[in-house]
Amino acid sequence: MLELRANCECCDKDLPPEATDALICTFECTFCADCAANVLGRACSNCGGNFSARPIRPAAMLNKYPASTKRVLKAEGCGPTRNAA
Repeated sequence: MLELRANCECCDKDLPPEATDALICTFECTFCADCAANVLGRACSNCGGNFSARPIRPAAMLNKYPASTKRVLKAEGCGPTRNAA
């Protein structure tokens, strides 16, 4: 089940389940569209992967499979993608 994370890992912007500007990489790292484009250069700063629009989980399914409430924020800040290990 895809983890719908609560915020942008870069700027801490709230990204509720219905957010249309939430982007994810293949490891479910989550960023807002603004940070992905203007800070990260469209590549995940954690793994170097590309971004896709995070799917919208239908409201009826949110009751059964709720979004995550855990916030993930890069303590060292956000910057252009470094070589991923």
